[in-house]
Amino acid sequence: MKYCYLILLLCCFSSRLSAQGIIELSAEERAYLYHIVKKSPILDQNIGRYFEYKGPMVRFMNKEINFDSIETIIINNPEQLFIRTSEIGKSPKGIIAEAANKMALWELNKVLLASRQTDKELERFATQYARFETILTPKLPPAAFKGSDPGEEKINKKLLNVLNPSLSFEDKSAMLASFNFLSTDDQLMTIEGLNQAVNDYVEERSFEIFQALGGVADQFHNVLVAAGDGSETSGLLNEREKDENGRWNKGLPKAVGLFPYQVKLIIPEKRKKTALETLRFSTTDFTTAGEGKLTQLHFDVWGYNSEKQTTVVVERNGLSYHLFGSDETRFLTPDSAFTKGKTFQTVINDLEFNKIGDLKEKIYGKKGFDYQIETAKKKKDETELKIEKNEKEYSDMTRSPITTSSKAPRSVKKARKKAIKNGTVTDQKHQPKTDSGKPKRGKGQSEIVDLYNEFEFYAKKIKDLEREKQEAVDLMAIYQRRLDQYKEMMGFHWATYTEEDGLYTFQDSTTFDSYTQEFTFRADTLKTPFEVRLLAIPYGSLSDEADEVMLHVNMIDAEPGFDARLQLELSDAFAPNSWTLNQPLFSQNDSVAVRQLFEGLLDKKTPITAVSRGQGVGSWNGLQTVRAAERGEMNAYPGATVEEQQINRMNPEWARLRCSQVNVTLNRGIFVEINTFTDPVKTNLKATNSSVADGISRYKLTGNDYLSALRTATIIQKMKSELNILAGTYLTREEAKIAIDRLNKALDGLRVSCGATSWKWQELLEQ
Repeated sequence: MKYCYLILLLCCFSSRLSAQGIIELSAEERAYLYHIVKKSPILDQNIGRYFEYKGPMVRFMNKEINFDSIETIIINNPEQLFIRTSEIGKSPKGIIAEAANKMALWELNKVLLASRQTDKELERFATQYARFETILTPKLPPAAFKGSDPGEEKINKKLLNVLNPSLSFEDKSAMLASFNFLSTDDQLMTIEGLNQAVNDYVEERSFEIFQALGGVADQFHNVLVAAGDGSETSGLLNEREKDENGRWNKGLPKAVGLFPYQVKLIIPEKRKKTALETLRFSTTDFTTAGEGKLTQLHFDVWGYNSEKQTTVVVERNGLSYHLFGSDETRFLTPDSAFTKGKTFQTVINDLEFNKIGDLKEKIYGKKGFDYQIETAKKKKDETELKIEKNEKEYSDMTRSPITTSSKAPRSVKKARKKAIKNGTVTDQKHQPKTDSGKPKRGKGQSEIVDLYNEFEFYAKKIKDLEREKQEAVDLMAIYQRRLDQYKEMMGFHWATYTEEDGLYTFQDSTTFDSYTQEFTFRADTLKTPFEVRLLAIPYGSLSDEADEVMLHVNMIDAEPGFDARLQLELSDAFAPNSWTLNQPLFSQNDSVAVRQLFEGLLDKKTPITAVSRGQGVGSWNGLQTVRAAERGEMNAYPGATVEEQQINRMNPEWARLRCSQVNVTLNRGIFVEINTFTDPVKTNLKATNSSVADGISRYKLTGNDYLSALRTATIIQKMKSELNILAGTYLTREEAKIAIDRLNKALDGLRVSCGATSWKWQELLEQ
């Protein structure tokens, strides 16, 4: 057995399912799949019970399970692990896709590690590497190849070092810049080619593993994406996922560095010679499934930073749905509550109300630039008027004549009076005074000079203020462009929602399940484009630095009701015009689902809802039989003879209309739904119960409506009988009593809807 490990490593791809339901992945793949499911709480909760390990439970000294040792046991003894793919296939598809994605990343990580080592190491993964190389080759520029002979070129192995998950994007960019055989355009094409090859390889392998696990899908898109500045931050250093309690999960795939950034070319700086720069916000385009199917998105956050709130925006037709990371877990919900750290909305608010708000106040506020400029202009105008006035007065002064006065001035008269009083008066005569106005003109000149200086001061002040205002306006425009970009990333029309027990329902009936991280667009016949944006939170509202975040997004189509734990479709199970059912409803294949139903019944807090319908004439919508919109009926099957009519009756297109559907969904409760359909050929069946006959007549129902109602009533009766017996088989007597009482109460009260009326199912069977 010691050589088993090496042999099984060479098994590269999954085979189809065997008759016993065991997935034919390699033993190592099966062991690792068990490991990641059990170590990932979201996977374990949803599909863990379908991995039945029967070997010894190895534990550490602290009693925790040693999954590394269990992996080895399963590799050497594959029969110790049984995987119920039929039950996994009924689980949320995104959960299956997440497990498949983790396995594909784990495999690619091993392949790329071997490619960076010796040829001997690579031999173990030769097939997988050849597959990756085939995907990568057409995506690279000619400069990325070595060899001169046509057809002999090989990818330069130096490029594979760029795919080392332990390197930050800055390191990868610097490495590409150091390759002198790559131009800047080649560097961009190379990094984009490597990124796309990783995504394509992981998508292909994920889909194969998804199918091997029982998953069914026509559309399967698996995308890995990163956003941020590409520096070596917490997400890259801690290459393990956290569980819902924020604890690091050991043993999970260490592949954060494989999540690709969306990049652009920049002009290399002297300090930083790289020509590549990451985008802070990644955008991925999708199209809804259409064709009457649900469109489901599953989100799985990697490289989670508890100090910055992970933010994902889904936008369709202008309506934005927001998902925010919790500060305690890596899980997303539409609830934006975040008690610590930075959120994208706080960055927007700081930019809008602080940075831009302060500039607006500085420009347009009460004492802002506008006010200061207006005040300075008024002062300037007032000064100009003063200048004009003073200049006129000065001009008038210079044109006035020089005068001589013999009259003593008042000061002389006053001095003479004082001298007389003191007895010191003399006979000195007063000399006449000539007034040339020179001192007055000098003063006027001085005032005019001061006013001109004041005028220049205000003119310069206005110019400086207008320059400062323009600088502030330009800066505000830069801030506004950044704000507009931020708001555009968040979306302008936010979808409102309601929440009940972790299920969020948006205004257009789109839902998000926080327990499974499933985002679901309701079924529609049209295909509509939408996008998913991953936003890195910048360190500050004006900072270009943003811590990295990685996201796995899976988009898949799903038929309505695909996740019903019990899915029974009885095709043509009744004889013509009969409502007698001679075959059992449940088989051994339904045992796990039946046990889960009983578990739900034993929990008295689990609500039970049931609906039953006699749908009458059915039609095929491309996926399943539904109630026909056109209620017309035919007198007979096509054909000129009775024999031809009988042959046409058994035509699959007619037979599939004569079906009964029983679905039991276990999700936040128990929901039982029963529908029965007929083909459009008339029946001569008449009701013998008078109250039923009155209802048929009053609501103008057809014989096929009545027949389908009878068959639905029969299924309810048989379902009740069989489950009552199985409860005694699977449960203890005390448990069986609880389960049977709850089940019977729910089923006994059922009414079978038929058109605009309904009857108790017991009443329908009273003949």
